Amino acid sequence: MKETMGVNALTDMPQAGKRRIKRARVLLTARLRTGAGEVGARLRDLSCKGALVECSEPLAVGDEVVFVRGDTIVSARVAWTAPGRLGLEFHHSIDESEVLVHVAKPSAKAPERFRRPRIHGEDLTDHERKLARIFARSVGIDITRS
Repeated sequence: MKETMGVNALTDMPQAGKRRIKRARVLLTARLRTGAGEVGARLRDLSCKGALVECSEPLAVGDEVVFVRGDTIVSARVAWTAPGRLGLEFHHSIDESEVLVHVAKPSAKAPERFRRPRIHGEDLTDHERKLARIFARSVGIDITRS
């Protein structure tokens, strides 16, 4: 694979003889246990069969590692490398939802809007009209003519 390819290009490329697997694009911390010790990594892409991680530790294709994220601990083989990145092939399938359990899902609720208060209108309550008159006087606006 070309070293200049982006994450999306790497994860969307169909591999010869392999079917496509649903992947979750994320940015989470993870750990890799290697023969040289445990190193920090950033999980960028995850499927039930593997992961794309960013890691400053130089690893080679074929190296055996243990991927650790939360309660998920799975042995893996380094399938490919690129500067600062590597692809892991898990030795057994995982339930990726367990890894992503702490990732917040976007809320379906509309974002709260902040608007300036109305000063006049037919649908104001008596209390709102009173508050509007007080506010209008404090800023020098005459609302009695509207």
